[in-house]
Amino acid sequence: MPGIKLFFVGLTQALLVLLVAPLFAGLTRVLRARLHSRRGASIFQDYRDIFKLIKRQEVVPAQASWVFRFTPYVVMATTLLIAMVIPILTLQSPLGMAGDLIAVVYLFALLRFFFAVAGLDSGSGFAGIGASREMVLAILVEPTIILVLFVLALLTGSTDLGAISQKVAFGSISYYRPAVWLGMLAFAVATFIETGKLPFDLAEAEQELQEGPLTEYSGRSLAILKWSLSMKQVVVIALFLAVFFPFGSAAAVSTSSLLVSAAAFLLKVTGFYVIAALMENSSARLIIYKAPEVTWLAFGIALLSFVFYLVNV
Repeated sequence: MPGIKLFFVGLTQALLVLLVAPLFAGLTRVLRARLHSRRGASIFQDYRDIFKLIKRQEVVPAQASWVFRFTPYVVMATTLLIAMVIPILTLQSPLGMAGDLIAVVYLFALLRFFFAVAGLDSGSGFAGIGASREMVLAILVEPTIILVLFVLALLTGSTDLGAISQKVAFGSISYYRPAVWLGMLAFAVATFIETGKLPFDLAEAEQELQEGPLTEYSGRSLAILKWSLSMKQVVVIALFLAVFFPFGSAAAVSTSSLLVSAAAFLLKVTGFYVIAALMENSSARLIIYKAPEVTWLAFGIALLSFVFYLVNV
C-alpha cells in the first residue's frame, strides 16, 4: 500500500510539473520585461502558444527518419519520468529504487542526446549547428553536476536521492561543511546554465542557436518540444532543490502534507526564477567559445568540494 501511494505521488509530481512549466516560462518573460521597463507578454502566453501550435499543421522534412518524428514524444516522456523519480513533494523518491542519482543523470543524458540527434536528422545546417552547441554545453556542464552528486552520495553513503534529501532535511549533513556549500555553489551555477539563462543561453530564442534543433519542427511536435523544454527547466531546478533545499517536502504521505509541500515547492522555484532573472539581466550574451571559462570555474569549485570531502573538512 505505501508503494502504491508513493507511485501516485510520482504521478502527481509529473502532472504538477506538466501544468506549471509554461507558467514559469511565462514568469521568466514577465520578469525580464519588468527589469527592462517593458510591459511584455502575458504570463500565460506560453500556454496560448502551445495550444495554438497543437492546432496547426505539422510538416516533416522529406529526409527525416523516425528519430525526428519520435524525439518530441521521447523528450516529453523522459522529462515526465524524471519528474516522477525526483523527490519533489516528499523526502523520498516516489519510485523507490529508481530514484538513483546515476539513473537520473542518464535520463538527462538521454533527453539531450535525442534532442541533438533530432536536429542533425532534420537535414538542416542551422539545426545541426544548434545540436553541436547543445552537446558542447553538455560536455561543459554535466561533469560538474555528476561530481557534486557524487560528493553528496559519499557524504550520505547512498546514491538514493531520497536518502540524500532526508539527511539534508534532518540535519545529518551540515551546511557549514565546505564540501557541502562549495558543492551547492557549483550545482547552482550548473543549474543556472541548464535552465537556459543569460549569459549562456536565452531559452525563448527560437530563431537562435540555443533552440536550433527546433528549426524544422512545426505544429504538434513543436508544441510538445517547447512544452518539454520548459518542463526540463523546472525539473533541473527541482533536482537542485531536492538535494540542497528539501525543506517543506512531506516526510509522510497525506493530502494536507502534499498540499503544503506543493506550495513550498512552487515558492522555492519562483524564488530561483526571480534570483536568476536579476542575475541574467545584469549581463550580456556570452559567446559560446567563452563559456568554458565559466564552466571550468564551476567544475573547479566542485572539484574543491571533493577535495574537502577527502580531507574530512
